[in-house]
Amino acid sequence: MILNPKRLGELPLDARSREILEKTVAFFEAKGKKRLKQDDFDRAWYSDFLAFVKEERVFADLLTPPELGGPDARWDTFRNCFFNELLGFYGLCYWYTWQVSILGLGPLWMSPNEAMRKKTAAALADGGIFAFGLSEKEHGADIYSTSMTLAPKGDGSFVANGSKYYIGNGNEAAVVSVFGKTAGTGEYVFFAADPKRPGYRLVKNVVASQSYVAEFELVDYPVAADEVLLRGREAWDASLNTVNVGKYNLGWASIGICEHAFHEALNHASGRRLYGMAVTDFPHVARMFVDAWARLVAMKVFAFRASDYFRAASLEDRRYLLYNPLVKMKVTTEGEKVVDLLWDVIAAKGFEKDMVFEMAARDIRALPKLEGTVHVNIALIVKFLANWLFRPTSCPEVGRRTEPAHDAFLFAQGPASGLGKIRFHDWAPAFEKYARVPNVALFREQLNAFRELMAAAAPTEEQQKDVDLLLAVGDLFALAVYAHLVLEGAEHHALTDDALDQVFDVFVRDFSAYALKLHERSGATEKQAAMALRLVKRPVFDTGRFARIWKDEVFALRDTYRMNE
Repeated sequence: MILNPKRLGELPLDARSREILEKTVAFFEAKGKKRLKQDDFDRAWYSDFLAFVKEERVFADLLTPPELGGPDARWDTFRNCFFNELLGFYGLCYWYTWQVSILGLGPLWMSPNEAMRKKTAAALADGGIFAFGLSEKEHGADIYSTSMTLAPKGDGSFVANGSKYYIGNGNEAAVVSVFGKTAGTGEYVFFAADPKRPGYRLVKNVVASQSYVAEFELVDYPVAADEVLLRGREAWDASLNTVNVGKYNLGWASIGICEHAFHEALNHASGRRLYGMAVTDFPHVARMFVDAWARLVAMKVFAFRASDYFRAASLEDRRYLLYNPLVKMKVTTEGEKVVDLLWDVIAAKGFEKDMVFEMAARDIRALPKLEGTVHVNIALIVKFLANWLFRPTSCPEVGRRTEPAHDAFLFAQGPASGLGKIRFHDWAPAFEKYARVPNVALFREQLNAFRELMAAAAPTEEQQKDVDLLLAVGDLFALAVYAHLVLEGAEHHALTDDALDQVFDVFVRDFSAYALKLHERSGATEKQAAMALRLVKRPVFDTGRFARIWKDEVFALRDTYRMNE
């Protein structure tokens, strides 16, 4: 389950997709760790990577609809998972230019403006990158309050004035998809802007990084009629639906970062001796590695399973709107825990300038904060709690979706509303299937107790205004859904009972910790606090299972990957 870029093996991908991944690995391994780190220290714009992307048509084939991009072009979420993972593995800045290009492309591919769609495809073929001009310095991503204004000229064209802030690729984008309002009417609008045209003023890079995260201003910027992408409700929906597409990628970046950090930490620890012992012979070190491994395996299994629902989505089946924010919120916060565990093992080594770990420890912190904070995403997912927990219904069965296909629905998601009407399939059968696994059975007891708590003492309307209380409930609910999809994905990835038991050992402990947070919240009622304690359980310990996981799954990875110097 842990990525080794030098052993990609027989991935379930077509030849062109595998070729893209192999050439991407070859690019980074030829660059080498020393140059990779030096570019990071120097905050060097990644022109070499973008030249590679252009030469090998990487973004062009991965991000262009087939009708505009040729035989190998499609937006295939499954293969994009692997590419996200690889870029995260080698450096978040490389992933970032890809990620913000995806966001910038959202309104362009959702637009009916065929001329702009063809122009976009041509720009991708020429190695272009893209930007998403949504957030503003004063308003953040509060799109209700956007101050970007388009004044109509009476002939279908406009003059744009306003500024945008924290816009990745805003320095070099072929096209910036900009969100604003029409003067006078307040109608929402997306339009295409070109950073190289007069009236587009680049203010500064707002981060100290290789990435260019721009503040830019439009000053009397002319917008032709054929540069308008979307208007009214369609523009509004496109802003949210684009984020739905983009936020899924953050979890995969986190997975890639964790995997490289895992290899470095294990290689270092297994080769180091203290007090006459190998560091990895210390029981607490083995425990931290096994915990990190279990969390990382769960991250990947969940994210892959969420991909299945994303690819199978339709206007009638929008379960992905719960699972996608969990990939963003839950997987990225789990990534922080993985890196923290590994850092506790390698200690000061994690600060050293010749370690990729030093970069990983910094970058892993960014992902929970992008595309909506953890708090914002929890506030979103709790809207699904009642339907998921209490009102399961018959839904189409979704199998594993690895087939090479263009995921056209991503750009035809329809109105960004009606979340309360989305229904889910029953979570109980997945837990019943693996009831033989001790910690799965124990987690099911915790989940039943949580259901009883929500039935008897759900947060009142007034309590739902208490963010601290809502976050405690949201953490419990998020882990319940997370565990459910891990069980659904277990067979796809041939997880043994030992592996599942170890993963759910972590889940039982985490569920207990979240329950204690709810118990101690000042806004919880006495009944809620008392019932929360019923969720606290001690995992089933099995020394034999732990020893097998440590020997066969974790320690066996030592020295299997080192990045070329």
